[in-house]
Amino acid sequence: MASERRFVAENVRRVLLREYLMKEVSRAGFGGLDIQRTPMGTRVVLTTERPGLVIGRRGQTIKNLTSAIENNFGFDNPQIEVQEVEDPNLNAQIMAEKLAFALERGWHFRRAGHSSVRRIMESGARGCQVVVSGKLTGQRHRCEKFKDGYIKFCGEPKLQFIDTGYAVAKLKQGVIGCTVEIMRPGSTLPSDITVISKTDAAEALPELFSAPAEDEEGTEDASLDVDEAAADAAIEAEEPAAETAAETAAETAEEPAEGPDAAAEEPEEAPAEPSVKAEEPAEGSDEKAGQAEEDQ
Repeated sequence: MASERRFVAENVRRVLLREYLMKEVSRAGFGGLDIQRTPMGTRVVLTTERPGLVIGRRGQTIKNLTSAIENNFGFDNPQIEVQEVEDPNLNAQIMAEKLAFALERGWHFRRAGHSSVRRIMESGARGCQVVVSGKLTGQRHRCEKFKDGYIKFCGEPKLQFIDTGYAVAKLKQGVIGCTVEIMRPGSTLPSDITVISKTDAAEALPELFSAPAEDEEGTEDASLDVDEAAADAAIEAEEPAAETAAETAAETAEEPAEGPDAAAEEPEEAPAEPSVKAEEPAEGSDEKAGQAEEDQ
């Protein structure tokens, strides 16, 4: 349980440091904060619109910030590094603070919201959303949203491509919260697909198109070899079949020639048998006659 408490205490300390720096460098345009722990101490990367105001004359302002961070928040050997924002109109935190400042100066919330959206989109953002909530026109709290372009509200694309900034405008009737969400330019979503021609693909990835050509040649040669082997096998199979068919035809032609001769010979032998049978009774009758004469 002690480890969980240590993590919570570390995050609370970082949030308090962020709020402190936002208040101290508000005139310079607070754009973000990154805290990194190194073996030499704690590295604090502060992103602002005007770094000169943070550094101060002869670095006096940044020295005061360093001592305050070390004494009030307990960071070991803090080292502050100030970076300038490349395009303030694409920084969500800076745009939220500018929107809150415009509301404090008396701008109507619709005018301020549309102006912020237009500036963000003209800078090249893929999409943005501005949310203004509070007592805008009366005693009842309500929320107004201004959106343009393409923006994600949840999932991994929101964590990767969406920057969020928040600021508070203090007015006479109460406070108004200003939330700005910006999708960075050049964000590539999983659904973004670009189909290029085969020529462009071959120029970009020549190794993918050279290997299949060799494979196709090899397959063509193999198919030719297979076709030749199949043709030889078919020819060899046809030769024995032709010989067998010729022999069968010859045998079939010889059998009918023998059949009529046998049929013609059999009728000649058939009448001979009755003559023999006819003679036998004659011989028997002669013997019987001779015996009768002897008896007499």
